[in-house]
Amino acid sequence: MTAWQSLTVEEAGQRLDKYLASQLEDFSRTAAQKLIVEGLATVNGQAVRASYLVQEGDQIAYLLQAAPSLEPAQGQNIPLDIVYEDADFLVVNKARGMVVHPAAGNWEGTLVNALIYYLGQAYTQGQDPIRPGIVHRLDKDTTGLLLVAKNDRMRRILSQMIKDRQVSRTYQALVWGQPASRTGLISAPLGRDPRDRKKIAVIDRGRPARTHFEQIHSYSKGAELELHLDTGRTHQIRVHLAYINLPVVGDPTYGLAKRDKLGLEGQALHACRLAFQDPRNQQDLVFTADPPQDYLEARERLANMP
Repeated sequence: MTAWQSLTVEEAGQRLDKYLASQLEDFSRTAAQKLIVEGLATVNGQAVRASYLVQEGDQIAYLLQAAPSLEPAQGQNIPLDIVYEDADFLVVNKARGMVVHPAAGNWEGTLVNALIYYLGQAYTQGQDPIRPGIVHRLDKDTTGLLLVAKNDRMRRILSQMIKDRQVSRTYQALVWGQPASRTGLISAPLGRDPRDRKKIAVIDRGRPARTHFEQIHSYSKGAELELHLDTGRTHQIRVHLAYINLPVVGDPTYGLAKRDKLGLEGQALHACRLAFQDPRNQQDLVFTADPPQDYLEARERLANMP
């Protein structure tokens, strides 16, 4: 880890990604943004956005890891479950185990690699070479619906809609334990866990995060919840549910290590519904996808527990 102490007046006022790129030899702004997104660059010990404007006296720390050069992602012949497609965007039902875009440790076999093969390499033109068309993400082992832009104009529009909370996202989850009430709101700020930078935790100086839940099935040892997001923080649902002692079944990071995973390879979390207004004609659009078979089997096992 390398740190700078007490930035000067002359250095203040720059975006963090621009500042990092200027300080590190042969380091692009895109690479700096990747460093920030992965939590490997912090300001005063806290994770911030790439757009954060550095201030005089800020303490900036960064960790460089050996990684492939940021060449444009390449297409790979990987099956896709496409729920909807038109000229500007598509909706994909992401499978368990698929990473959304290339990143450290997963430079191939991602949804982006599959999209480039399906749409052609021209799909990447004018877009982020690593995350073309990606406007929101799902964790590797979270299944379900993802909205993907097919051009940079639509990517900007959809990204802004998500930022403005104009895209409704609904999830289903199997959890250990039962909520104190049938419905509720979890409002707790999230940030990088100071004890483990690879994890997210509820911390006082974190970014605001709000998750609504409703119990849709109750079992002797657990429950099935429907969840809606007001914000889209990294690992939000998984961390929020663990925070209120309702860890997601099978969650390898925030779950209960000694609990039965009910046959799952990953967490029982599924993005089941997307709803928004088409920005081109203001028509209401709703897309749904049933949970995968392993989720359904896990639910049956949970329901049959004495």
